[in-house]
Amino acid sequence: MKLHPHGMYLVDGTLQADAPAGVTQDEARRGTIAYSILEAHNTSGDMANLRMKFDSMTSHDITYVGIIQTARASGMEKFPLPYVMTNCHNSLCAVGGTINEDDHQFALSAAHKYGGIYVPPNMAVIHSYNREMMSGCGRMILGSDSHTRYGALGTMAVGEGGGELAKQLVGRTYDMAYPGVVAIYLTGKPNPGVGPHDVALALVGATYANGYVKNKVMEFIGPGVANLSADYRNGIDVMTTETTCWSSIWQTDAVTEQYFVQHGRPEAYKELKPAAVAYYDGVIELDLSTVECMIALPMHPSYAYPIRELKANAREILQAAQEQANKQLGGKVQMDLVSKIRPDGRIYVEQGVVAGCSGGTYENICAVAEILRGKNCGNGEFKFSVYPDSMPTYLELVKNGAVADIVSAGGIFRECFCGPCFGAGDTPANGEFSIRHTTRNFPNREGSKPGEGQISAVALMDARSIAATAANGGYLTAASEVCDTEYTAPEYHFDQGVYDKRVYNGWGHPEPDYALKFGPNIKDWPEQPALSEDLLVKIVSYITDPVTTTDELIPSGETSSFRSNPLRLAEFTLSRKDPAYVPNAKAVHALDEARRAGNLPEEVAGVYGALEKAGYRPDAATTNIGSVIFANKPGDGSAREQAASCQRVLGGAANFACEYATKRYRSNCINWGMLPFLTDTPDVLANGDYVFLPGVRKALLDAAAEIPAVAVKPDGSTVAFTVRLGAMTDAERQILADGCLINYYKNH
Repeated sequence: MKLHPHGMYLVDGTLQADAPAGVTQDEARRGTIAYSILEAHNTSGDMANLRMKFDSMTSHDITYVGIIQTARASGMEKFPLPYVMTNCHNSLCAVGGTINEDDHQFALSAAHKYGGIYVPPNMAVIHSYNREMMSGCGRMILGSDSHTRYGALGTMAVGEGGGELAKQLVGRTYDMAYPGVVAIYLTGKPNPGVGPHDVALALVGATYANGYVKNKVMEFIGPGVANLSADYRNGIDVMTTETTCWSSIWQTDAVTEQYFVQHGRPEAYKELKPAAVAYYDGVIELDLSTVECMIALPMHPSYAYPIRELKANAREILQAAQEQANKQLGGKVQMDLVSKIRPDGRIYVEQGVVAGCSGGTYENICAVAEILRGKNCGNGEFKFSVYPDSMPTYLELVKNGAVADIVSAGGIFRECFCGPCFGAGDTPANGEFSIRHTTRNFPNREGSKPGEGQISAVALMDARSIAATAANGGYLTAASEVCDTEYTAPEYHFDQGVYDKRVYNGWGHPEPDYALKFGPNIKDWPEQPALSEDLLVKIVSYITDPVTTTDELIPSGETSSFRSNPLRLAEFTLSRKDPAYVPNAKAVHALDEARRAGNLPEEVAGVYGALEKAGYRPDAATTNIGSVIFANKPGDGSAREQAASCQRVLGGAANFACEYATKRYRSNCINWGMLPFLTDTPDVLANGDYVFLPGVRKALLDAAAEIPAVAVKPDGSTVAFTVRLGAMTDAERQILADGCLINYYKNH
């Protein structure tokens, strides 16, 4: 794999460093597939500053309640575009009592009232339904799940926080500067046993840490694309999220066309390819024949190694991974990977899972069935589960015998459910090592709770290698070790009747008088204050990890049962990373409540005294008090807006960071009225410090390049420094000034 250090031109399908005669770089930029799709969806008339409307949207049952509640509070009367609501995350309806099914019924009632599409629990995982039923060449889809990626089907899809979906629901636009576009130039053909997850992990490993594609579009082109099936392309594409790119798109061809014919939507196909001359801001050349069977060790998809290399250097690599994981865990509990090496030098795992939008596809499961046919997973500690991505896939796997092959080998075949991907299904025992074809292996994604002394480890692998390992009773095995020919899946027959009989499609037919069905856990968003002229904040958590994931900001798993109750969910904020955060944030919130009641707390009066000595004149009447966190690089991972809203409802006013891991988390902060400050001097700050930001509202609205700030230490000393907010649209600045997106729509 080669990452070029500069932009390149694609001229008649060939990469070259220089522009052809008579063609400017700006002209050539228009030759990418991405440019043509973005142009078609841009309403601003200015391609440098995009204002986009999407063709459809999608959410699952961790996010849709909050989105609809936000849109309702902002004046929505009907869904102005097709909105798919799936129920694939909180499908376990015994967890939290009636809470999960109450939300499902809320979504069904909303689909009736506003004209939406409701996919019942266990019918399909979110991205599979959208691939099968909503994708189309040249379309754009916005989803409130970070893995909203349908580029392999010619659809530019974007995963964002709920605020961005709410904007579309009230007729507003998705605003951003034109992104860079990076070509992923594929050549060659994968070797036998190498699956889509192997290619994806190789790409993530090569791009995540260096930020090569961060907030850019990955455009897959080149002769190697033709050597990949539609399922294979989808399996690579969904993992582009883990590179921190903004979106993805692939050239389309006869394989894409056949996919849409197969799914009864031939009109959704059209050829997409770069123009005769196209300029890319970066290029990754990847020969598919060089990709090996891969494993991503705990606790990130970018910690990727060839399985061959791991097995050859097991103790050294596992020791390093173990030390890195334990550093991330902060001493709460110790992960032990080295113990997985048996006396004979072999690595053994206790669990294998193939699931979700990346693992549970038809071809992946057919390959699993072929590898396991006639084999035995054993009756020891190792266990193996498979989750299909949709009921049409499930039905076909029953018909062709794949389910029988897997079950006969000792595997467990389950329903359509995203749970194992985020820690709500197949949680291993304490100390166990699980290999999974899912999208992430972040801390706690396997469901363990380090704060309670529980730890298990997840590594990501392709379904084929997981099946090869299962056939060996848990002995880590690359599929390439047991396969010297390609796996071939029986022809797929899509039965849309499975959906027609159960999915409610009310698009275009809203029923305004239909009553929304509220369960006892569904609560309105609490009101949020507008930004005051000055701002006083207290740092209540100081996180020094290189990256802080959204799963650490608001844990996934069973905590998400409370996602429709903002204050109840907020109790879990940073609970697995910094248990002191919630009580500390509440204490600061109480200070502001006292201030608003006209009673200046003694602690705040002391801070004011220190500021006055330093020459400042704070005024309690025009200075809100809020809590903040510092993190080096927060927001990697999920698009869940709760990663920001939970801080906000506890009185959070801002974040301090050296950089933000993803656009979607930064957007979530903005939409919830939390100032996303950037600092170049993090050492100035410490946990427990107050920070005073005089004139912050004016500086925000005037788009000041720098904003003055002063840290007040516990001993009363002060340190002046500056912060930045980075590039923002005028609307984003006004949202922050108004206090949140809901306030913005009420005021404007």
